[in-house]
Amino acid sequence: MYKVEVVHKQDLAFSVKSGESEFLVDAKGNGLTPLHALLAGLGSCVGVYIRKYAEGSKLNLENFEVNVSAELSKESPLSFRQISVGIDLKSSLADERRQKALLEFIKNCPVHNTLKINPLIEFKLIC
Repeated sequence: MYKVEVVHKQDLAFSVKSGESEFLVDAKGNGLTPLHALLAGLGSCVGVYIRKYAEGSKLNLENFEVNVSAELSKESPLSFRQISVGIDLKSSLADERRQKALLEFIKNCPVHNTLKINPLIEFKLIC
């Protein structure tokens, strides 16, 4: 099971803990905002799947970059309507067949799949 603990620190700042890792989320921008954290999760997951593809295919894909961008809708409910993921492999994958295979492979990243299927989210108060 995956689990994170989000603890209010002050104002709109929260400490996010998972296992031994911890980082700051701050809606005022003094850390990652919640929306940036969501995009970072997607970009990182894509990066992991690029590495898995490279290892499985015995390819040298190092020092690549994943850039994720989105704009918040102007109408309610506020959400991202489209997310763009750009992958800069630094010209290390010239074979078009491999490029297509990589793009299909990374679509299996669990964060992408989760966003794609629009999962049920349950809220409950613990008092």
